[in-house]
Amino acid sequence: MKLIECVPNFSEGRDRTVIDAIVAAIDAVDGVDVLDVDPGEATNRTVVTFAGAPAAVEEAALAGMATAAELIDMRHHRGEHPRMGATDVCPFVPLEDATMDDAIALARRVAERAGAELGIPIYLYEYAAPEGRRSLAEVRRGEYEGLAGRQDAPDFGPRWNERSGATAVGARPFLIAYNVNLNTKDRRLAHQVAQAIRTLGTPVRDAEGKIVKDEHGKTVFEPGRFEEVKAVGWYIDEYDRAQVSINLTDFHVSPMHAVFDACRQEAAARGMRVTGSEVVGLVPLEAMLMAGDHYLRAQGTTTGVPEAERVRTAIVSLGLEELGPFEPGRKIVEYRLRGEPGRLGSMPLGDLVDAVSEATPTPGGGSVAAAVGALGAALTSMVAGLTHAKRGMEDRRETMEDLGRRAQELKDRLLRAVDEDTTAFEAVLTAIRMPKRTDEDRDARTQAMAEANLRATTVPLEVMETAVEVLELARTTVELGNPSSVTDAAVGAECAATAVEGASMNVRVNLQGLDGDTTGMRERHDRALTRARSLLAAIRETVDDRLG
Repeated sequence: MKLIECVPNFSEGRDRTVIDAIVAAIDAVDGVDVLDVDPGEATNRTVVTFAGAPAAVEEAALAGMATAAELIDMRHHRGEHPRMGATDVCPFVPLEDATMDDAIALARRVAERAGAELGIPIYLYEYAAPEGRRSLAEVRRGEYEGLAGRQDAPDFGPRWNERSGATAVGARPFLIAYNVNLNTKDRRLAHQVAQAIRTLGTPVRDAEGKIVKDEHGKTVFEPGRFEEVKAVGWYIDEYDRAQVSINLTDFHVSPMHAVFDACRQEAAARGMRVTGSEVVGLVPLEAMLMAGDHYLRAQGTTTGVPEAERVRTAIVSLGLEELGPFEPGRKIVEYRLRGEPGRLGSMPLGDLVDAVSEATPTPGGGSVAAAVGALGAALTSMVAGLTHAKRGMEDRRETMEDLGRRAQELKDRLLRAVDEDTTAFEAVLTAIRMPKRTDEDRDARTQAMAEANLRATTVPLEVMETAVEVLELARTTVELGNPSSVTDAAVGAECAATAVEGASMNVRVNLQGLDGDTTGMRERHDRALTRARSLLAAIRETVDDRLG
């Protein structure tokens, strides 16, 4: 599912009534989650963070902007932070499964609608700007007071709105606010580290130690080690230590772990030690996984381990719990959006078996098929990891690294399907029990039955196709894996094949309840079943050969 984050900044940080009304307008849109509300009294500004599917985020952004335009009068606004409108800035950030192109398209839709429907002058910035990247500082030059005299026309909307000002709408990568802790109280030393790593760099000095200026009187800088990094050094009373305060404006260009390691090097060169770090606000899952994988690889260990272990490695390696607990469920943005894990997929094995054994229709065969498939993927990943670590099999490490990672992804997908299958069948039961007293009742019941039956067919069909992918990986572990683990690889293949056969039965029985053309689904079913049986036959033959 595509997820987009939106981080609008509203020019009100003191009147809680106004702030609450804006947040309520955003939160009222179905399909978005408000993740954070951060008001600032001195800046007279509130930063709201929310996320969801693109269509829901579009409506929520416009709802927030409309409420802000109604309640905030920029003619009376004063604050320390630069600003030019009631909704000062509204960036869109791609998250899980979304791309920058998705965020750009969404930003431009919102910009066009806000200009036309709300009468707000809209200036596009960053990746959404039509002429390419345009900095927010450039867009906001002159602030609110300078809008009336600006020569450049806004991208959308009227040239001037005296009450609400103008809004900058853009698309950008996720900005990670990140602080690195030092074993010193000296802000000056911390700032030296910040200058060494940041994009801007360090002021150049002449032989006499004076800062060098160019022909326009501006300071000349020696560029720092990283692109897309802003940083300063400061002292924090609360922690009784100095920190390097960093904004990672594109963590794909300059990853969190690379900047952390560079801070360690620069601190050591100045007689200091990095003691840990902290994430301010939220962090994307991808950034944490990149860090965990970096440190696992540095140890010569496979990254084909459970996602939770990769995240934990990042937390420990970056020292993210030095100043307080780092709770992944609260700090990682995708985890906040996913909510609690599925009840069945996260159950202890004994509890799941007990739940299946009860005289209730769910969880049933479909959920069991998905669970067995997940076990097959888990065994496949296990064998890949054991092969990766096996002395004398170094030539297969890269293959097993990729295979183990993929098996972990398939395992997680199948675990989610354990709950999805039960939910889908419960929706069928709910539809069956709907009233049939009137024509309206019957029409509603028919529609609900059609939707529920389609989902009840789609879930096991996806389980079949996923389990076939597990079988493809299992064949490689049987052929190339650690000889001591060939039977584990074989059991993994048998589990995956059982998942395909079991899910096939559910697909076939549920197809009977579908109206319309089901040719495409039947073809997918037959293709997956045929491929699974062919793979299993080949795997069994290989296992027999290897076992003698």
